[in-house]
Amino acid sequence: QVQLVESGGGVVQAGGSLRLSCAASGRTFSSYNMGWFRQAPGKEREFVGTISRSGSSTWYADSVKGRFTISRDNAKNTVYLQMNSLKSEDTAVYYCAASRKYISGSYSNDYDYWGQGTQVTVSS
Repeated sequence: QVQLVESGGGVVQAGGSLRLSCAASGRTFSSYNMGWFRQAPGKEREFVGTISRSGSSTWYADSVKGRFTISRDNAKNTVYLQMNSLKSEDTAVYYCAASRKYISGSYSNDYDYWGQGTQVTVSS
C-alpha cells in the first residue's frame, strides 16, 4: 500500500508559478506510474498529467500542455508538478495518485491510491 501526501499549494497571481510535491510512503514508489488530477468547485475531477515509473515518459492534458511539467525523484519517493503561467481556470484542489497498471492514462480508475489534495488558487 502507498500513502501519498501533497504539499506546495497556495495562492498565486495569474501568470505566476507554483511547484507541488507529492511524497509517497513505502519502498516500492518506483513501481508505480504517478498521476496528477485536479477538481475545481462544482466540477468533476479532471486529469492533469502522468509520469511513467522511470520518469522517462510524461503525458499531459491539452489544457496544461506547455505550462505544466511533471517530474519524479525515485530516490526521494517524490513526484512534482511544476506549474507555470498559471491562469484563474487552474484554480482547483490538486491530487496526486499512484497506479499499479503497466500503462496508466487519464482515467481516475487507472489509479489505485490517492492523496488528500492541496488547494491551488490563482487570483486574477
